Amino acid sequence: MSPPQRRKRATSSSSRPIAVAITGGIGAGKSEALKGFARHGAAVISSDEIVHRLIREDERVKRAMVERLGPEILGEDGQIDRSLVAKVVFGDRDALLWLEQLLHPLVSLEYLRWRDELAQRPDPPALAVTEVPLLYEAGSQDRFDKVVLITAPRKLAAARARVFADERSDRLIPDEEKARRADLVYVNDGSLEELDAFVAGVVKELRAAREPEPQ
Repeated sequence: MSPPQRRKRATSSSSRPIAVAITGGIGAGKSEALKGFARHGAAVISSDEIVHRLIREDERVKRAMVERLGPEILGEDGQIDRSLVAKVVFGDRDALLWLEQLLHPLVSLEYLRWRDELAQRPDPPALAVTEVPLLYEAGSQDRFDKVVLITAPRKLAAARARVFADERSDRLIPDEEKARRADLVYVNDGSLEELDAFVAGVVKELRAAREPEPQ
């Protein structure tokens, strides 16, 4: 297993949760890392979960998507079917860009609101962790205190995701550049236990950085 590459040291001592973003490509292991953060006591939320909720519950989003992408994105139950959306947008670059521009600001508002709610709790969690696949592409990195990049060799990531290409791939920032920008980088080419050990170490480090200095 490639050793994790450590970047900057967290310095936040605020009582609010440290805001952490997990990013990386398809099949890198972002979702498994997010589960690991949850197991080790962090509050977690996934951008994908927020998108799912928006297209199921936000009537304005649903109406805009049907008007732009067509009624063929609706399933038999009259709800938007994400697999049908994918068939439309991943063959139409303009449609994909439009969808990203529709959803990204709304997703950002959702996780910022979630973080604010956590901070208002009597005993807020030490870490608030969000999975954000297109963090750098959307220019959202400054909304977070720390960025964790999960990466993996291309063939391994493709095998995990059962895909070999992403229609967005020529617009994505290379992992090498993301690694230079991220605070912590993990090459996920080992076992789930090894990934979990990395996450546990990150949680321990950031919790320690958040604790106030003894008087």
